[in-house]
Amino acid sequence: MTNLSSTADDILACARSLIISGGYNGFSYADIAAVVGIRKASIHHHFPSKVDLVRVLVNRYREDARAGFVALERTAPGPREQLASYVGYWERCLMDASAPFCVCALLASELPALPAEVAAEVRYHFETLSAWLTSAFDRGAKSGVFQLANTPQVEAETFMATVHGAMLSARAYDDPKVFGLITASLLDKLSD
Repeated sequence: MTNLSSTADDILACARSLIISGGYNGFSYADIAAVVGIRKASIHHHFPSKVDLVRVLVNRYREDARAGFVALERTAPGPREQLASYVGYWERCLMDASAPFCVCALLASELPALPAEVAAEVRYHFETLSAWLTSAFDRGAKSGVFQLANTPQVEAETFMATVHGAMLSARAYDDPKVFGLITASLLDKLSD
């Protein structure tokens, strides 16, 4: 991915925050201009349309996630620890409010109303996450660390849905601790 200017980075960070708080249709370039302190024309210079802006945002989000997966595989000794670190990352993000919801999970809830180009990027993010999770479940099953009730792919999809659902529940109850209550037993079930 090409490096963007600091203004473009500021625009993307603001858009991410606005999407998390109000969804795709919950913000406009005027909102971003007010927060970032620039004119709407400057935003259009970097991102000609809202579709372009959100496509770049989701693409960057996905690439950051991929880099995170690589880091987990390098630093966590095995698939169980990698999955625990993934859940731990989200638990910390919710507790300190640095990332109170997965941008792509939130956008996925809006798929029927999203422009096709944005929807495709969101689906690609889910495919990327699913592939990494499936790989972790597969490695865990092959090494005897996990006792799977289903295929690695089904386990991965269930795991992903539980993590995203836990985010939603934490938001619904306005209590980030709910996330940990829901996800605490996720990995324990795999060792039974």
